Amino acid sequence: MSRILYGLFAAGLTVLSAYSAGAQLAPPRTLDELKVETQARADRNAYPITGLKPDNVREALSNIHSLDRDEWAAAWSAIAARYDAKAKSEEANHQPTDAQADYRQAWRLYSFARWPVTNSPGKLKAYQQALAAFRNYARFMDPPLEIVRIPFEGKAIVGYLRLPKGVQAAPVVMTISALDSRKEDNAEHSDAYIRRGIAVFSLDMPGTGEAPIKVDLGAERMFSAALDYLQARPELDKTRMAVESGSWGGYWSAKLAFIEKDRLKGVVSQSGPVDGYFSPEWQRTALGTREYLFDLFPARASVYGVSTLDDFLAYGPRMSLKTEGYLGKPTAPMLLIGGNNDTQVPVGDTDLLLHSGTPKDAWINPGGGHMGRSADWPDGKIFEQIVVPWIARQLGTGAS
Repeated sequence: MSRILYGLFAAGLTVLSAYSAGAQLAPPRTLDELKVETQARADRNAYPITGLKPDNVREALSNIHSLDRDEWAAAWSAIAARYDAKAKSEEANHQPTDAQADYRQAWRLYSFARWPVTNSPGKLKAYQQALAAFRNYARFMDPPLEIVRIPFEGKAIVGYLRLPKGVQAAPVVMTISALDSRKEDNAEHSDAYIRRGIAVFSLDMPGTGEAPIKVDLGAERMFSAALDYLQARPELDKTRMAVESGSWGGYWSAKLAFIEKDRLKGVVSQSGPVDGYFSPEWQRTALGTREYLFDLFPARASVYGVSTLDDFLAYGPRMSLKTEGYLGKPTAPMLLIGGNNDTQVPVGDTDLLLHSGTPKDAWINPGGGHMGRSADWPDGKIFEQIVVPWIARQLGTGAS
């Protein structure tokens, strides 16, 4: 039987009606509403502004006077530039600890400046600055971070690899970013694995960041190529590999659990799309959720490379794992994570995957929203207490 672990109950998020009469998209937050919600999330250190200082957020918001995307990017980038300049001065003055901390703040601010998708010149510039700031921050990581470029269909798969010290043939977990997160976010949290003797390889999902291809049928070949690369690295144990991802990225980890089941010791899919997510009926509701901060439709449409609602709704259904015939087939060992109050990906998708094919483990937060998160179970707690111990157990480096 599948084992289901239930998290603590917490109050669900309030969700406004997604669609108005006539099946039009719900109106986005007004500028004032967006400012209030952004500051509130900063004050409680909640996604997508985890790690930003509330005073910096307050300053940036005071300099935003419209919903113009370039104005948004400029306000956050101005503060990021101060941290970046300070970090460079600290590095020149041999203050590595301070320099790393300030490069990290610069990266976080630049990354939020480009969030959730680089759909304007200012946001694209902010993303490039975020990459530079992160790589400056990463230069101080111990053990070091290696930037890997894997040749792929005339382009390159760009990833970050960290190897634990003193481990011969280390097990490895491949982490995949989500719709609006990037490989940098996963690489920042890699210490939780490194401490357990597990190497980490972080990638952007198709259609985001530096990924070489868009989301489409067969795009998982990018991750299979990455696994080929990892198996060829002599520092890694090719018999102990795992995959971990959440949200849109959880779709790819779930798919890899089927097609790469013989190579993977464990797969985590956290609130990943499976079937219902791709239906026009779900999207017509989910695109209006207030659980997401803003610009959900542009972010979702961008990974397909489409721009109109009609094209978007027509594109998705063929991505369903049910339509592709995967459901019911055996998988690698899996941990499924979700929240009953998820308004971005239907928890029914997690349930569908859980109750088909190979037995699986699951952790469902009855009061959780997307990713299973709630006030009692924030992202970091789920990652540290649920995800990492499970992966460590599957790779033979610790018990959960």
